[in-house]
Amino acid sequence: MSDNPNYSPKLSNEDLIPAEKNWTWYNIFSFWMSDVHSMGGYVVAASLFSLGLASWQVLLALLIGIVIVQVAANLVAKPSQISGVPYAVISRQAFGIYGAYIPALIRGLIAVSWYGIQTWLASNALMMILLKFYPALHPLTLTEFAGLSTIGWICFGFIWAIQALVFWKGMDTIKVFIDWAGPMVYVVMLALALWLVWKAGWHHISFKLSDKHLSFNQQIMQTIVAIALVVSYFSGPLLNFGDFSRYGKDMQQVKKGNFWGLPFNFLFFAIIVVMIVSGTFSVFGKMVHDPLETVAMIDNGFVVVLGLLTVLTATIGINIVANFVSAGFDFSNLAPRFLSFRRAGMIAAIGSIFITPWNLFNSPELIHYTLDTLAAFIGPLFGILLADFYLINKQQVLVDDLFSDQPTAAYYYQKGINRKAVVSLMAAVSIGLLLVLIPSFQFLAPFNWFIGVLLGSSFYYRLSRKSVASKTRNIHHQQSLNIPQNHQ
Repeated sequence: MSDNPNYSPKLSNEDLIPAEKNWTWYNIFSFWMSDVHSMGGYVVAASLFSLGLASWQVLLALLIGIVIVQVAANLVAKPSQISGVPYAVISRQAFGIYGAYIPALIRGLIAVSWYGIQTWLASNALMMILLKFYPALHPLTLTEFAGLSTIGWICFGFIWAIQALVFWKGMDTIKVFIDWAGPMVYVVMLALALWLVWKAGWHHISFKLSDKHLSFNQQIMQTIVAIALVVSYFSGPLLNFGDFSRYGKDMQQVKKGNFWGLPFNFLFFAIIVVMIVSGTFSVFGKMVHDPLETVAMIDNGFVVVLGLLTVLTATIGINIVANFVSAGFDFSNLAPRFLSFRRAGMIAAIGSIFITPWNLFNSPELIHYTLDTLAAFIGPLFGILLADFYLINKQQVLVDDLFSDQPTAAYYYQKGINRKAVVSLMAAVSIGLLLVLIPSFQFLAPFNWFIGVLLGSSFYYRLSRKSVASKTRNIHHQQSLNIPQNHQ
């Protein structure tokens, strides 16, 4: 609970109130390094090179996509950076102090799902190490419970516990972890790429990993799809980037960290990935998109262990950054008096076990619909938050009012809920879901994030601008009469 007497205990605790701003650009840079260097990041970057595009077209698509992510990150970072509060709290400005439960709950549930999936992926790396060097453990793969083998449960539980320990130590420990995890991954991935290039021979390394012959129109379409894939992949961390930008010393530090952590970092990462993927084709006779499979096929024991441990570290890093932290703040926001950042995060971690993420991940069709469905929610939320901060509130935040449950507070609205934001969200999400569910519209589903941002922001602005203009006139009139204003 905050010592500030203006903060309601129903809306605040020591984790949700404005934070100390002590992060430099390097801390933000490390955040994005941990975000990029994961199995998901590897697979996405590798798959883009097999769309049938020339190498320069793929790199152009990557550059455009990641620049869009950078611009979006700068935009969504500012409200949290200037106020010092996480995504769940800054959402109160648009949705109301109680209406913000909705965006917080949506992002929290998304985080729980991906937390479980990433934990399981990391546990696979550990399991491969154990089975490779201790074949006697193989019988443990023959028995299973709830769709996961005995050794799978052991490895999942171990990784789950390691992540929980890092998280429990708090944001300072998380900052230290991502500061060294990102650079370490770079060093090892570069070493793996050089080893494969040496093994295959440089003349066998190609930056065009597909024999598809596309027409000009097909090339344009595939480039657009590649751009959308990049942006969609980062849409989750983008939405709650305020959870980290709140610690930035100033916006210049945040923007500098975003530049080095996104365009520069991602393109360099992509080049390393294509070297590795192309090297696997030459060395093993097939193009491998899965980094776990790549390192497991190498006949050098030291390289295998080093590679798998790197994937393990990278996956833990992104899981803590993109999912654990988000869920901690989001669920804490639902009941600040009872749920601290740590308690809320642990509830999310426990919930990730019961969703049995390995069963979700084993269904490619389900994953496809899940990603498009998540984008249908994330895009409108992003659009509403930006429209409210930049167009409605003109980049101003009344921090004390974010924690006030008094009817006169700026973000109380009617009974603590801004119905305009809720209606805008429901309308935009409904359209996005229709794009996923109706077969004739499914070709638009991969662009759900972009469509959601446009619809969410447009609906909200159209519903809000008249009331904002009216409220502004009332405020000016009340000020001229020296009458206390009553925000509605």
